[in-house]
Amino acid sequence: MNTPPPPHTPAGHVRAAALASVVCLLLSACSALGDDGNGADPAGSGGGMRVALVTHGGEGDAFWDLVRKGAEAAAAKDGIDLTYAGDADPAAQAELVHDAVRDKVDGIAVTLAKPAAMRGPVARAKAAGIPVVGLNSGIDAWRPAGLLEYFGQDESVAGRAVGDKLDGLDAEHALCVVHERGNVALEARCAGVKKTFGGETDNLYVDGTDRDAVTAAIAARLRQDPGIDQVVTNGAQYALGAVEATRQARSRAKVATFDLDKDLVKAVRGGEVQFAVDQQPYLQGYLAVDALWLYRTNGNVSGGGTAPVLTGPAFVTKSNVSAVARFAAAGTR
Repeated sequence: MNTPPPPHTPAGHVRAAALASVVCLLLSACSALGDDGNGADPAGSGGGMRVALVTHGGEGDAFWDLVRKGAEAAAAKDGIDLTYAGDADPAAQAELVHDAVRDKVDGIAVTLAKPAAMRGPVARAKAAGIPVVGLNSGIDAWRPAGLLEYFGQDESVAGRAVGDKLDGLDAEHALCVVHERGNVALEARCAGVKKTFGGETDNLYVDGTDRDAVTAAIAARLRQDPGIDQVVTNGAQYALGAVEATRQARSRAKVATFDLDKDLVKAVRGGEVQFAVDQQPYLQGYLAVDALWLYRTNGNVSGGGTAPVLTGPAFVTKSNVSAVARFAAAGTR
């Protein structure tokens, strides 16, 4: 059973509540103002509440820009002071969470791309009475880690859906490009593809921090094995690189990808990329921050603390890309 959240009572609220109590006693016209006994903030304002969003995203990555925009939109709505930080290095990401705990924030949203690295920081946050929710990565790890809620895509389900999709497109040999070795989400996607795809599936591990090197590695593999007729990438920017790689290698391979951005929308619309699997990163950031506000102000726990809130997968193809194009152009899809 989830315990009620601790009340969030900035000094200004305490003084206001004390004054209101005196007025009520003098007038004998009201019963109980302030904390209703379940730790919620009846005002529902979240005024002064501070939340830290800590991801494994690298600087300048368009995907994480979408996550951050969603989080900022929720923070603006809820009156939250939001701090965003990200680092692809698991030890560095763990230290960022420790920093948030030391700063005594009111809530933490964190990704679990490398779950083992987050166990200590999450445990420390819980010991300090700070609620922690997960997003984006770690759908199989958030409950064992003791997180309150989780918002994201079931990557294994998404991968299996892609495998089925490739069968429908009569592909025979797929190359699944993993741009961050050891990232549980990316590994789960490629494993899911392999599980349902009727053809052959190979993984190609590349350094996602060097996009030119990623393109070159894909092109080299396509030259080495002309039988590859499908490239599946794990990020929109890498899909565009894969399109260039097929040109460089003069390969017949088609390209599909997980994740979406405005440039990828153009590629899908133009037929250069067959489809994208949209996990809605903006929504992940928004829901994670809003969930902490709802927990602090009203004791709500999405999914009852036992089930994740899924934000994908959804397929974006040439036939339906127009429906999301304007949102992608605005930087929210």
